[in-house]
Formats: sequence, structure tokens, C-alpha cells
Amino acid sequence: MSVSAEGSPPATLWAWWERQARTAARLCAVLALTYLGLLAVTFFIGRVIPVDPALAVAGDRAPEHVLQRVRQELGLDQPLWIQFSAYVGRVLQGDFGSSILTSNPVLQDILKTFPATFELATAGMVVGVGLGIPLGVIAAMRQGRWPDHVARLVGLMGHSVPIFWLGLMGLLLFYAQLGWVSGPGRIDVVHEFSVPRVSGLMLLDTAWAGQWEAFRNALSHLALPAGLLGFYSLAYISRMTRSFMLQELSKDYITTARAKGLAEIRVVWWHALRNAAVPLLTVVAMSYATLLEGSVLTETVFAWPGLGLYITHSLQNGDMNAVLGGTLVVGTIFIALNLLSDVLYRVLDPRTRAP
Repeated sequence: MSVSAEGSPPATLWAWWERQARTAARLCAVLALTYLGLLAVTFFIGRVIPVDPALAVAGDRAPEHVLQRVRQELGLDQPLWIQFSAYVGRVLQGDFGSSILTSNPVLQDILKTFPATFELATAGMVVGVGLGIPLGVIAAMRQGRWPDHVARLVGLMGHSVPIFWLGLMGLLLFYAQLGWVSGPGRIDVVHEFSVPRVSGLMLLDTAWAGQWEAFRNALSHLALPAGLLGFYSLAYISRMTRSFMLQELSKDYITTARAKGLAEIRVVWWHALRNAAVPLLTVVAMSYATLLEGSVLTETVFAWPGLGLYITHSLQNGDMNAVLGGTLVVGTIFIALNLLSDVLYRVLDPRTRAP
């Protein structure tokens, strides 16, 4: 009996480590296949699009022999599987090629433009989470009453009204007519070259430098596009919060808590919302990823110098290295946030863990 008792814990520990190793191996395999699929999709879309990279490099009036030489230098005369293998090898080394528009390495341009997208998406996410979750909770508490109808109306508008139209109307009303916010761009020209670029985040850099006038100007430029993105994410987050809360409020433990005499605010905001926060975490993570990769129209309308505007200009000028590099970075961010949400889901909800 004692031998069995002494031998049991190591066996149990070894089985636990074995399960964790298998889970990690499966996760790595899924990530590798997903990333390979992302590479394949970006590469072959770049070849299907009717844009000749050699023509974009040499120019529209380049003679045919020059185009042939450029194609050979770019490797475009090789079979597709050889081109794809070379493309995967370069990407794994962090080489996305050079941009035709800027003549800089694509990765350098992405590192320069991404902070603007990150700042805009993060500010929009703060608005979406800060207003969407309380709105969804209140709608669930007042199901069928006017707060619930308001929440559903907001969700319907957020999903049905095109964001570029909202952007144009917002500029017309709040900038051109009322003058409450600044216009397109991240900051006025008078402040642009006086702010030291440390992190690339305009609010953080202006505050770090102590230039509070520039900080207020940058905040005024950020307010409208971030508010529109926040409204877009608020619509989805509030709808999902309402759905999760209605499920939780109908469960037996809520009935028990109310029967014990707990205050309704404590029952809803502490017990129900805490349990609904686990699936809601995935919703927030995916909404954030959507803002990071889906703010192209917003950046175009507001001339926001972020990754979305960079990809748009590159596509319009046939700069496929920049388009594929930017798309690949966006896809990588989406995969990373999806993985992070899955990991946090497993950490916060013990029911999802393997026995």
C-alpha cells in the first residue's frame, strides 16, 4: 500500500506533463499550418491580382526586354512553387521585400505606420468596451423595456450603417459645422515636426515630451475616428454582452442568490457578469483584431497615416510587396489575438481544461 501511495504522485505528475506536451504540440502544429495557409493565401492572391510587379518597378513605358530582365531579377520567370518557397524563406527571415513607393524595406514602413493604427484601434476599443459592456448589461436587466430597445437600435445601426458614410457625416458635422474636433490627420503641421517620435503613439509621445498643447491637438484629431470605430465595436460588444447576460441571469445560481436576499446590483454586476466575462473575453479580443485589420476605410476617410492607408495606397500603385507584407502582418496579429483569447479562456474557465 505504501509503495503504491509513494509511486502515485510521480505517475500523476508525469501524466499531467504528458498531456501538456501533447496540447502544446497540437497547438504548435495548428499555428504552423495556419501561418503556412496565411502565407499561401497572401502569395497566390498577389499572383492572381492583375498587377504586373515588373511593370510597377520598370514603369509603363519600359521596353519588353527591360521587363523581361526585371522579371528574371524578381524571380517571376520561375515556377510558382519555387517562387512560393523563396517567398516563405524570405518572410521567415523578416524580409518582405522593398516598397516601390518609398524605396524602403516593407518591414521598416510597417513598423513606422503600425503605431498609428494601434493607437486608433486601441482608443476605439476603449470606447467600445467602456460603453458596450454596460449597455449590454443594462439591456439584459431591462429586457423588453426601453433600455433594451435602445441597445438593440444601437446594435442595428452599428451593423447596418457604412462606417465610411459615418466618417464623412462626422467630419461634416463635428469638424466643418460645429468645430468641436480637428480635421483629418493625426496632428496639425505646426506640431508635427516638434514632437520627438519615441513610441510612435502620438498621445504618449506628446505627453512624454511635456507638449500639452500638441497633446490636446492630437487628442482632438483622434476623438472622431476613434469614436466611430468605438461605435462600430460597441454595437457588437453590447449585443453579445446582452446575450451572455440573459443566459447567466436565467441560471439556477442567480435564482439562489436572489433568494438569499442579495442586492440586485450585486447579483447582476458581480455574479452574472463575472461568469459572462469568460466568453465575452473572446468577443473583445476578436473585436480588437477586427479594428486593427479593418480600419482601412476609417484611415482613408480621415487621412490617418496608419497601416490601412499604407496598404490602400500601395494597392492603388501596384506595390505588391507592401500589400502582401501589410496583409501578412494583419493576419499574424489576428492569429496572435485569437490564440491569446483561447489561452485566457482556458485559464479563466476550468471547465475547458482537459481532465
